[in-house]
Amino acid sequence: MDVSSANLRVLCQIAESGSFTAAAAQLGYTQSAVSRQAIALERGAGVALFERRPDGVRLTQPGLTLLRHARTILASVDAAGRDLSGHGSRTEHVRLGMFLSAGPVVLPAALARLAVTAPWARVTTREGTTPGLARALRTGSLDVAVLTSRPPHRSPDGETPRLHVTTVHDAELLVAVSASGSFAGRTSVQVDELVDAPWIAAPSSSSEPLLGVWPGLPGRARVVHSARDWLTKLHLVAGGFGLTTIPESLAPLLPPGVTALRVEGAPPEVRRVLVARLPGPATPAITAVTQAIVAAVRPN
Repeated sequence: MDVSSANLRVLCQIAESGSFTAAAAQLGYTQSAVSRQAIALERGAGVALFERRPDGVRLTQPGLTLLRHARTILASVDAAGRDLSGHGSRTEHVRLGMFLSAGPVVLPAALARLAVTAPWARVTTREGTTPGLARALRTGSLDVAVLTSRPPHRSPDGETPRLHVTTVHDAELLVAVSASGSFAGRTSVQVDELVDAPWIAAPSSSSEPLLGVWPGLPGRARVVHSARDWLTKLHLVAGGFGLTTIPESLAPLLPPGVTALRVEGAPPEVRRVLVARLPGPATPAITAVTQAIVAAVRPN
């Protein structure tokens, strides 16, 4: 089998992105260049690696098999590069992903702990949704990820073998409202009062959930503003331009003019915080990062 490390990086990016077009954008290639590399990979492997579907591209079973080997090969190539540059023994790199609201709560405390407990661990971070981060773990572009789940708390993805998951904390979902709006002075709101409310939510797609709207509302929620950035959403809430949901852990960090309310008249919405990685033994750095995240998230 004749493949290059560039081919294997394209394979990993296609698996993570779910399309040739998105992979090309991430890699800085043209879509046609990615397609040519995908064809070259299949020709070299002698089997179909990609299932081309109307909603994107997925790896076939042989493609997933090659993906597992690609991660190992690319990790070795990267390690060789660090050794040759003289940086191989100084630090251990960990690529950490977090769901969108985890950063303000988790990252500063976890990094501060790591600076004391494992200063040799060099952490780089990126944000994403739980489905996207799970895909990134599978493709090897992340080493560990902070994910969230809702009941019945199934595995973050449907692939096998299952990701290694550590349960960190269960937090109740709240609704963020303007402190001077119609819910001023209250500590809770009835779910029926939310039916016609204007919502501020993150963009969603067929593969990504709608974040920011109270789950289970009857009918179609009225989303008036769409934003991924939490600071943008919360300042829109402060200005009285809509409501959004937040995990309870984010409540102490709300900006002035925003308050958090519990929702009554419906079962509590519980969100579980998880730390996930690929199955198998963890490196010392991944173990240290996991322990730091657990210490940052779990209440004292």
